[in-house]
Amino acid sequence: MYFVLNFTHKIRETLTGPCKYFRLFQFHRCSCCSGFGFAAKDVSFRPTSLIWECPFGCFGVSSPLLSACSFSSRYHSGTRSKLPRLEIDDFDDRKYMNDKFRQVGIKGSENLTLIGSLLNQNPSFDDCDESEESDEEEEEGGDGSDIDDNFTVLNSFKRNQIQREDVCRVELEEDEFRHPLVKEVCRLIERRSAWNPKLEGQLRNLLRSLKPRLVCAVLRSQADERVALDFFYWADRQWRYRHDPIVYYVMLEVLSKTKLCQGAKRVLRLMARRGLACWPEAFGYVMVSYSRAGKLRNALKVLTMMQKAGVDLNLTICNTAVHVLVMANRLEKALQFCERMQIVGITPNVVTYNCLIKGYCNVHRVDDAKELIAEMPFKGCLPDKVSYYTIIGFLCKEKRVKEVRDLIEKMVQESSLSLDQVTYNTLIHMLSKHGHADEALNFLREAEARGFQIDKVGHSAIVHSLCKKELIDKAKGLVNEMLSKGCIPDVVTYTSVVDGFCRVGKLDQAKKMLQQMCKHGCKPNAVSYTALLHGLCKNGNSSEAREMMNMSEEEWWTPNAITYSVVMHGLRKEGKLSEACDVVREMVRKGFFPTSVEINLLIQSLCHKGEMNEAKKFMEECLNNGCAVNVVNFTTLIHGFCQKDDLDAALSLLDDMYLSNKHPDAVTYTTVIDALGKNGRIEDATNFTMKMVKKGLIPTPVTYRTVIHRYCQMGRVEDLLKLLETMLSRQKCRTAYNQVIEKLCSFGNPEEAEKLLGKVLKTASRTDANTCHMLMKSYLNKGVPLSAYKVACCMFNRNLIPDLKLCEKVSERLKLEGKLGEADNLMLRFVERGCLLPQCE
Repeated sequence: MYFVLNFTHKIRETLTGPCKYFRLFQFHRCSCCSGFGFAAKDVSFRPTSLIWECPFGCFGVSSPLLSACSFSSRYHSGTRSKLPRLEIDDFDDRKYMNDKFRQVGIKGSENLTLIGSLLNQNPSFDDCDESEESDEEEEEGGDGSDIDDNFTVLNSFKRNQIQREDVCRVELEEDEFRHPLVKEVCRLIERRSAWNPKLEGQLRNLLRSLKPRLVCAVLRSQADERVALDFFYWADRQWRYRHDPIVYYVMLEVLSKTKLCQGAKRVLRLMARRGLACWPEAFGYVMVSYSRAGKLRNALKVLTMMQKAGVDLNLTICNTAVHVLVMANRLEKALQFCERMQIVGITPNVVTYNCLIKGYCNVHRVDDAKELIAEMPFKGCLPDKVSYYTIIGFLCKEKRVKEVRDLIEKMVQESSLSLDQVTYNTLIHMLSKHGHADEALNFLREAEARGFQIDKVGHSAIVHSLCKKELIDKAKGLVNEMLSKGCIPDVVTYTSVVDGFCRVGKLDQAKKMLQQMCKHGCKPNAVSYTALLHGLCKNGNSSEAREMMNMSEEEWWTPNAITYSVVMHGLRKEGKLSEACDVVREMVRKGFFPTSVEINLLIQSLCHKGEMNEAKKFMEECLNNGCAVNVVNFTTLIHGFCQKDDLDAALSLLDDMYLSNKHPDAVTYTTVIDALGKNGRIEDATNFTMKMVKKGLIPTPVTYRTVIHRYCQMGRVEDLLKLLETMLSRQKCRTAYNQVIEKLCSFGNPEEAEKLLGKVLKTASRTDANTCHMLMKSYLNKGVPLSAYKVACCMFNRNLIPDLKLCEKVSERLKLEGKLGEADNLMLRFVERGCLLPQCE
């Protein structure tokens, strides 16, 4: 890797003849520029690499000549700012390079072709780096409207090129994953948060003993792909170690299963700069990673990157492009891509057509998928079983079981594909998964009649499907049939039957099934007992479930987090809240933590029962024990105190939220505002509303309704309007003033409501019409029909037609008060709008 030579005189003699010894050295980028240590998250490779920070400062030695010298880039990082900086672009001239060597006491060399070859390896790939970096700055993903431009790269396909064998996939044996070195490296990686120089040194020594395939096993063993990528970068910076080419491909394969597209692109660039062969499969991995990240345009631009890098297209990368388009729901683009493939001479194979069939099924065009299968033989490509399985899976999902039979007959007759054991297993699993247990059972009988033996996994799938449909007798009969055929059921099969008995309330049969498991040598596990406990709690026997869980150690099984949750919910539903809280405490002691939803349900139950102090104590215990207490839990408890009119406790709890780094949201503030308004503390409610808006929280519709209700209830209309202006400046609410008018009408204050009528009639919507009708009714109830008439006239002026029956009532009241002109004018307005009067009808 990289090191600093503090004693240059020790190797000056070696370097005095650069023509003789210069091939012993290779120039690489100084690792001190990107930091040191495995925890580095952002390791970027720029188009220009630093190779001249100081004399002899950044040599990457591939020769054992200086193996005795070990240096750390940490020492070099401290002197970096004092040293001259020279970048790789400065070495384009050979004469300039010789001058630089003379400055440090080395005679000029006329044979530096090795450096030129190293610096100019695959220059076409580096040329596209700048454009790639610009892609990161623009908006990723996009609508994919310009992806047609990427189809032109197919024109570079060479019709007569020889297709090579796929050598980029590395198949690892199980023994390689269990290798002691691999396990020890994985153990040290898991302790990366507590790394020190000693542990890092141990890992560095192990790394040098790892063969390339074992390094691949380490990468694939990581549960978190980011950790695998960090280890890949860390290992690449170590001295006397160089990644084998297969390690790069395995790293790209791991990243292709994630959304870490930028990391995959950087690994690909690193391969090009190291002079490694970049086969199309490497680009395909990057393309799939971009696709998983939802960046379709960048995924297809990988094809352009291939063209610039001088890598020839092949059918594999084209199939990857089709797959990416299908997964992005761009079926039409995928079809266009296939057409362009055939134009340039790339003949689609069965993989290509299977991708298109998958695309047709994704958009529910199963008839087109069937038609494509029928056309494949005429295009020189016979469909395989995967082609049919894709459509069969879609038909099972859509519950079109009859068409499954027809398609199977077509597969046998037209495509000459025989029904083998794999086919029957696939059909059984698909039908069972989507609830067609009877059809799956029929295929099981048919397979056995043809001499095929379906394993216990297929039987278990049918048993599970029968139990979900509550066909317990059939399920139990199938289990007995398995025993008679010598197909011993496993714990999954028995657990499905236990759960089925619990579904129909036959708890005694479920218990007997657990005993039968033990007799047949199948030990029940935590899932089996959890299914029984769930049945007990569902039928109101949560106390028995609690006792059974307490006896778990004697029964040689260990409850898991789901087991505790099941029992806790059962006790909570039966009102045994104290015991439910004890279950949660025991759960925490055993290392299992309840979710915030489960905590909230218990807090809500305690608050509903009026046990506020117990609820607060329970939440504090959960918070102190590291449980996932969130703002919703605090809000639920605050709401409980507000319901009990204990505002001081509620406000104190609001302060505790800040101390616990849990920031109140709009729902929390709305709860407090409503409680303050309910108790007449309208000034405090105003302050909290303003505080909520200043914090950048967006008022919800419930917030508007709460504020409007409390202010209208107290007749503080002017204060309400000022507050609404502030709230509306943060978040628009079109019906805010409608709610104000309706609330004022409901509280018997139509005069104040009429003042806001102009703000409501600006939009002239159906909601505005309903608001005006409520105002008219309010005036009629107060015996002021003339005001109701004025409201109706305002509606007509805004091209809103009032309710005819309501206006008839207004007209009758106007006549009783002797205002005949207004009454007749109101009816004439309806005639002018083309609305017939009842007398005319």
